[in-house]
Amino acid sequence: MTLILDPDDPTGWREAPVSATDEPSGAAHGAGHAASDRLTAGLNPQQREAVEYRGPALLIVAGAGSGKTRVLTHRIASLIDGREAWPSQILAITFTNKAAAEMRERVEALLGEAAGGMWISTFHSACVRILRREAEAIGLSSTFTIYDSADQRTILKRIIKELDADTLGFTPASAQAKISKLKNELSDVETFARNVNTNDPNEVMFLEIFRQYTRRLRDASALDFDDLISETVYLFRAFPKVAALYQRRFRHILVDEYQDTNHAQYALIRELTRPVEPDVVAELDAHGVLVRGMTDASGRIPGASLTVVGDSDQSIYAFRGADIRNIVEFERDFPGAKVVLLEQNYRSTQNILSAANAVISNNFDRKDKKLWTADGDGDKITGYTGYTAHDEAQFVVDEIEALHRAGVAYRDMAVFYRTNAQTRALEEIFVRSAVPYRVVGGTKFYERAEIKDAMAYLIAVANPLDELALRRILNTPKRGIGPATETSLASFAEQNDLSFRQAMRAADGLGLGPKVTKAITDLANVLDEAAAMLVPSQKGIDEGTNEGAAKVSDVLAFLLDRSGLVAALRGSRDPQDETRAENVEELLAQTKDFDRENPGATLVDFLTQVSLVAAADELDDASGTVSLMTLHTAKGLEYHAVFLTGLEEGLLPHQMSASEPGGPAEERRLFYVGITRARKRLFLSLAMSRAQFGEVSVAMPSRYLQEIPDELVDWKQSPGMANSRGGSQPRALNARRGGYGGAGGGAWGTRDRDLERFSVTKSAATKTEWANRVTGTVRDNGDLTLEAGDRIRHTDFGEGTVRQVTGEGSKRIAHVAFDAAGQKKLLIKIAPIEKL
Repeated sequence: MTLILDPDDPTGWREAPVSATDEPSGAAHGAGHAASDRLTAGLNPQQREAVEYRGPALLIVAGAGSGKTRVLTHRIASLIDGREAWPSQILAITFTNKAAAEMRERVEALLGEAAGGMWISTFHSACVRILRREAEAIGLSSTFTIYDSADQRTILKRIIKELDADTLGFTPASAQAKISKLKNELSDVETFARNVNTNDPNEVMFLEIFRQYTRRLRDASALDFDDLISETVYLFRAFPKVAALYQRRFRHILVDEYQDTNHAQYALIRELTRPVEPDVVAELDAHGVLVRGMTDASGRIPGASLTVVGDSDQSIYAFRGADIRNIVEFERDFPGAKVVLLEQNYRSTQNILSAANAVISNNFDRKDKKLWTADGDGDKITGYTGYTAHDEAQFVVDEIEALHRAGVAYRDMAVFYRTNAQTRALEEIFVRSAVPYRVVGGTKFYERAEIKDAMAYLIAVANPLDELALRRILNTPKRGIGPATETSLASFAEQNDLSFRQAMRAADGLGLGPKVTKAITDLANVLDEAAAMLVPSQKGIDEGTNEGAAKVSDVLAFLLDRSGLVAALRGSRDPQDETRAENVEELLAQTKDFDRENPGATLVDFLTQVSLVAAADELDDASGTVSLMTLHTAKGLEYHAVFLTGLEEGLLPHQMSASEPGGPAEERRLFYVGITRARKRLFLSLAMSRAQFGEVSVAMPSRYLQEIPDELVDWKQSPGMANSRGGSQPRALNARRGGYGGAGGGAWGTRDRDLERFSVTKSAATKTEWANRVTGTVRDNGDLTLEAGDRIRHTDFGEGTVRQVTGEGSKRIAHVAFDAAGQKKLLIKIAPIEKL
């Protein structure tokens, strides 16, 4: 009998499991086999191999939907059940607490109470447990505080203010992002200092910020989230005897989602799987730590058995520091590693998997695998080419409604997009069509801070008395106008019976400093100039029209330019601000749509339309809500039906990926992740024109669409001509004369299939005819009442008959059979309809 020290066992000692070299008794041997059969029943041959393999290193390449969690949990259960390891000798690492809880529950369901004592946790949780126990070795109190992102930003804000570092463009968010990146690469402040360019004032300033930040955390006996992993690695490297306790204790280490590990996480795994050398073993033995029966012939304790599960084809987090090389080069890092491919998919139909296989095969530097299913081909993928983003959104809604009528719950459907800015058109059509939805992992378009900022500028111009809007933009973007100045303005206005806007114009009389006074009066002048742009010409005034007044889009463009709102976002070092700038430019694109669709309309008309859409009560349904999310958010989820929207060059692949090494390959993986979320139905859509950066331009179909075999996709196009050159050529073909196609090159010049496949002029005679040129128009219908049998006219869909009306009050929904456009659902309160 061998005894081992178990830090989680109050008595400290346990009987060691039977080692592979011991000859188990016949009874035990038989029991082990029975357990093995029980735990591998129902597994396919590859899954069984992954569960049963015993060796120093195992890489399980688990394709999407191939049952990787089942394999991991059954592998853990078989180790414990076969008495090859105590639960406390197992460390299983996942990326989320939810995944860890699910894995623990599954193992407990297989083994019952015998599973107690396992370490199944995230990287951060495991490191906290180790650091709490060993804190003194690195000069920390065991009660150290863990700072979250908000705490980090608070400290950095103080440091930046004290150093006047904002004059060099530093923000708390940008400094936080850079510090996090360095820590994830295991670069501390001293390492960074050795390589700093002393001739670059920005680098010198950042070094001082980093140094002060590190000192303040240390003084407070605090660690941030990135420290939890890097400090554990430093601990193991600096104190080999401490590392040896954990290397000896954890005999089986399993890591999920290995393709998403960064350098620090990789280094932690390397440290934990190192063998304990004979001299350290001897020292442990001398200190009473039992190592008997754990050493090999050379006197050292072999490294722990490492199992990693992942899929390089689903590595989509490079922007967070994930390093795809960790999984791609696993066999080089761990010579003799066993590799098991899990290719049988239990989620999707074969048509969906064939499309995914075809797309991802264009990425090199990957372990080739072909996902397959025993469940049949299933429905063809549906493709759709719209004219505009609203046209595309209407297609999505129509298909969702058709699926819902066929019995698919709303909660089983999801719409994916590359950037958050794309939700605007989708949300407008979803609200108008009374389809319940939620934006997952994001904020609804009009609730985003940057959109509220831009809207506040427009509101301040339209309504000079709106103090709330004026206070919001007073120091947005930052102009050096602080809360004390804002309070002074409000007091000055109250004492002199002025509005807040009038007080801003009279800021000279407040006795503030010249810099702040100029900032306030400059903003007041910009708002006054914008207001002057809205005044109609004398002819317009005489005729009671808006003739001569600037368009809403021109006013917004003027405000964005003069206020510096977009420039500040674009110039920020916070990586999220690039997305925020795109959202503001999407708002500018919306005003251009509005101007085009509503000639002669005023700024107040636009603000009214936005408030109607934004305030439309959230609908709910017994079958849940349709999920709208970015492709990054979709990782790990699955739905009956998936809509992949905006499949255009510049969106997917995103234009920013072109300048990043491996960018287009990562974008392709993102597309692959999106495709493999679908169980039964997959829809691919794009728009022939889309507003980007405030300009409406002809969109090019994504290069990835051409990688899907023709026979897998049933393309439904808008009827009619969306062309130029007098109707002689479709726009998609003309667009190809630009930078992407042409003779012998670009994304589309390589094959003969051409853009004809995506052309909106391609014959749609046998297809369902989708209403085209859908607008985002809404209308306040007040107390309009409709009943079954009423005839109505819709701005986009023409005339139709009301079949039934459901819901109450502002949530009343008309179910309408349109003469040409088929069945639609409309939210009566805001639909652009009139009763005939």
